[in-house]
Amino acid sequence: MNRSDHRAIAAKYFPFWENLSAQEQEYLLQNLMLVTYPKGTTLHSGNQDCLGVLLVKSGVLRVYMLSEEGREITLYRLYKGDICILSASCILKSITFDVHIDAEADCELLQIKSDVFSELSSQNVFVENFSYRLTTDRFSDVMWTMQQILFMSFDKRLAVFLDEELDKTPDDTIRLTHEQVAKYMGSAREVVTRMLKYFSEEGIVQLSRGGIRILDRKKLRQMSR
Repeated sequence: MNRSDHRAIAAKYFPFWENLSAQEQEYLLQNLMLVTYPKGTTLHSGNQDCLGVLLVKSGVLRVYMLSEEGREITLYRLYKGDICILSASCILKSITFDVHIDAEADCELLQIKSDVFSELSSQNVFVENFSYRLTTDRFSDVMWTMQQILFMSFDKRLAVFLDEELDKTPDDTIRLTHEQVAKYMGSAREVVTRMLKYFSEEGIVQLSRGGIRILDRKKLRQMSR
């Protein structure tokens, strides 16, 4: 990937780009690095590291919390064109909890290291505003997840999850195991299996090894309301 490609991507995905001075743009380009992670890699684990700001060029990142008992709760996923700010939590003083970030697929990312982004934020108010706005957006995603966990019945949560996952698939089959669904939802596999069996009996889904086929999306959406 050459320098002009980096410039084009920075101009497209970083809204503060046009408000950088020529020197700041050059500084950012000099420190914008292409990094790759194979599927299954843990990029960020709690407060043990601080990667900086990550722009997803290809692949999928999963951001989640991990309890002391090892239970995972997926907060949100990031796709092509999305920017991960919580990977730079060391420079965001308002972040007081640990998050983990995994590559859910083979990923190509553009990385701005924490010290570089911190320096740009300190000298350019547009960069600083961008970081706070993006953090606010991500916290909105987190609060939506917490709202589901705290206030939604599990059948409704599962219906919402399946409906959202179906939007990401090319057909009517969600290729996830019961174990994976449980991990993403922060639940137990047995609970997921029991509810999917109920959905199957209601004619909403058809279960197969490693996949969940949606038979009646209209009914699924009715359950999610």
